[in-house]
Amino acid sequence: MSLNSSLHVAGRSLEVFSAGLSVAGQNIANANTPGYVREELKINANTPFKVGQHIFGTGVYVEGIQQQIDLFLETRIHTANGDLAHAEARSDIFLALETTLNELGDSDLSTALSDFSSALNNLANEPDDLTLRSLVVQQGEELARDVTDLRLRIDELRSQQSLNLDNLVQEANELIDEIDRLNPQIARLEASGLLQSDAGALRTQRYQALERLSEIVPVRFQERSDGGVDVFSGSNWLVLGGSTQHLETFKTADRGISITSVQYATTQQVLSEGAGEIRGIIDGRDEILGSFVDDLDTLTTNLIGAFNEVYTSGEGLAGHTSLTGQTEVADPTLALNAAGLSFTPRHGSFEVKLVNLGTGAIETTEITVDLDGIGGANTTLNDLQAALDGIINLSATVDPLGRLQLSTTDGYEVRFANDSSGTLASLGINTFFTGTDSGDFGINANVKADPNLLATGRGGGPGDNKNIVALQTFLEDDQIDLGGQSLRGFYELTVAEVAQQSAAASSLRSGSDAFVASLQSQKQQFSGVSLDQETIKMLEFQRAYQSAARLISTIDELYDVLLNV
Repeated sequence: MSLNSSLHVAGRSLEVFSAGLSVAGQNIANANTPGYVREELKINANTPFKVGQHIFGTGVYVEGIQQQIDLFLETRIHTANGDLAHAEARSDIFLALETTLNELGDSDLSTALSDFSSALNNLANEPDDLTLRSLVVQQGEELARDVTDLRLRIDELRSQQSLNLDNLVQEANELIDEIDRLNPQIARLEASGLLQSDAGALRTQRYQALERLSEIVPVRFQERSDGGVDVFSGSNWLVLGGSTQHLETFKTADRGISITSVQYATTQQVLSEGAGEIRGIIDGRDEILGSFVDDLDTLTTNLIGAFNEVYTSGEGLAGHTSLTGQTEVADPTLALNAAGLSFTPRHGSFEVKLVNLGTGAIETTEITVDLDGIGGANTTLNDLQAALDGIINLSATVDPLGRLQLSTTDGYEVRFANDSSGTLASLGINTFFTGTDSGDFGINANVKADPNLLATGRGGGPGDNKNIVALQTFLEDDQIDLGGQSLRGFYELTVAEVAQQSAAASSLRSGSDAFVASLQSQKQQFSGVSLDQETIKMLEFQRAYQSAARLISTIDELYDVLLNV
C-alpha cells in the first residue's frame, strides 16, 4: 500500500470524524428543543483493494446521518395521545358541569323544590290567606326560573363545545396541510430515498405535526419509499400521495340548540367514533351535558304535567271569566290523543261549573272525552269546543293558533273539577305551570296576576284546602315516571351520578396521562439527547481526528525522508 493511499485514508478519516463532531454538536445544541429526534452518524468501512497477495483497506466513509426513532413506539404514542385527549375532554366537561351545579349553592333545584313544597304546606294551613297565596306563586316562579336558568347555563356550555370544535377542525386542517407541504420537501432533500441520510429538521417538524394531529383525531401513518408519509384516520385518508382531505363542520339541531358536528370533507363521512379531542368534546357535549339536559327535561316535564293534572281539578277563591289554553293544536280535527300534544290526554271526563256571581248558583256540566277507540269517533279539539260552546253562558272557540278559548257571559265565572282525562292539563286550561320542559318552564300569567285564582280547594268553599294538600303530597311522593323517586330525590340522584361519573372520568384521565408519560419516557430514552453520551462521542471523534491528523503528519515526515534520499 503506497503512502498516497495512506494519505488518502487519513484525509477521508478527517472528513468522517469532523462530520461526527458536527453531528454531536447538532445533538448537544438541540438537547432542549421540544420534539427533537437525536441524529446519529452512520459510518462504514470502505471497499478494500488487493495488491499482490495482500488486501488493504481504504479507510472509512459516511453512510448517512439518520434520526434515531422507533416507529412502532411512535404509533403507540399516537394511539395513547388520542385516548388521553378524549379522556381529558370528557373530564373537563364533567368539571364544567360540576362547577355550574356548585355555583348554584343554596339556590339549587333541590332547595327550590323544598321551598315550593314548604310554601304549599303553609298555604294548606291557611288556604284563604292572600299573602301565603302570593308566596306560593312567587316560589313557583322562582322554581321555574331556577330550572330555566340552569338549562340556559347547560346550553351555553354545549354551545361553547361547538365553538371549540370549530377551532380544533381549523387546527387539524392546518396540520394536514403542513404534513402535505413537508412531504415533497423531505423527498427532494433525501433524493426520494436514494440518500441514506434523513432530512432531520423537516422530519422532526412532521413528527411533531403528526403527534399533535393524533391528539385531535385518531391517526396512523405509513412512510413511503420516497420519504413522504400517507396519513389515515379510521377508514378515511387525510394525506394520500399529493392529495389531502380536510375535516369540515356542519350544523344540526339537538335538544333545542344548534350544535356543530364534524365530517371528512371528501367522503362526507361523519366522525362518529374513535379517540381524540374532537370525539371527546362531541361525546362530552352530547352524552354528558346532553344526558343531564334529558334528565332535567324528564324532571321538569313530570313536574309540569303531573302537577297540572292535579291542579286543574281545583278551584281558587275566584273563577275565570275568560281563558286561553297554553297549548297549540296543529290539527283540531285529529283525536286529542293523536294530535301530538306534549301531554297526552286519555279517556275520561271533567266537570265545568258555571257560577252565577249574583245568586251564587252553580250549574255543573260533565264533559266526556271519548278516547277509548271503541265505537264512534274519538274526541277532537273541534268536538271539545262544540261541547263546551253548548253550555249556557259559556262561549268556546279555537283561535288561529289552535288554542282553545273560553269566555263567560257577564255576571258568570267558570270553574273546573274532577278531570279524570288530563285534557285540561294537556290543553293548558286552568293550569299553574306552563311549558313542556326545562327550556320553556314558566308560571301561568293569569295566576301570577291574580293569586286568588290559585286552585287551593275542590268546591268546599272558604277554608277548603283539599287541592293544595293533594299538590303538596304530589311533590313529596315517589313518581313512577321518575323511577320511583320523588322530584327532589330524582334531582339529587342525578347530581350525585354526575359527581360519581366525574370522579371515574378523572381517574381514567390520570391513568391515560400516566401511560402517555411512560411512552414518552421510552421515546426520550431512545430518541432523546443525552448530554453525557454526546460528550463521550465528541471526545471519541476528537481523539480519532487527532490520530488521523497524526497519521498525516507521519506520512508527511516519510515524504520528507524520500525527498531527501
